[in-house]
Amino acid sequence: MSHACRLAVVLCLAALPCAADAQSLKWSGTVTLPPEPNPATPVAPVPADAPQRTGDYLSLMDANRDLRVSPEEYQDWLSYAFDGMDRNRDGVLTPDEQPGGRGKLVTRADHRLRIAERFKRQDRDRNGFLDAQELSSPPQ
Repeated sequence: MSHACRLAVVLCLAALPCAADAQSLKWSGTVTLPPEPNPATPVAPVPADAPQRTGDYLSLMDANRDLRVSPEEYQDWLSYAFDGMDRNRDGVLTPDEQPGGRGKLVTRADHRLRIAERFKRQDRDRNGFLDAQELSSPPQ
């Protein structure tokens, strides 16, 4: 008997118990689907003061109300995530404070440096400030 024939016989014999099990299964004719999500219920609660328009971001970030966002204002505003994760308030995100409980140590200075780089990419006219239009545009 050739190698291919022996392999075919082994595969057929291995399938016999599965076929017998399949014979004993009976389908009831009903299918239970998971419930449809309720579109009226938001996935996460939206804060009442959440920005609705681009100008809202400008007014929220612009701490000194000069109608433009400085690098410091941008860094301060975007540090909310760091502050929320830094449970012991030591200015360092340890792996256990980060999503998934792992990652490299991240200092507040490292975090602010990354935000400063993002600010530079967002500042299209290179004047050192962001206006409402630049805030609404993706970084370059």
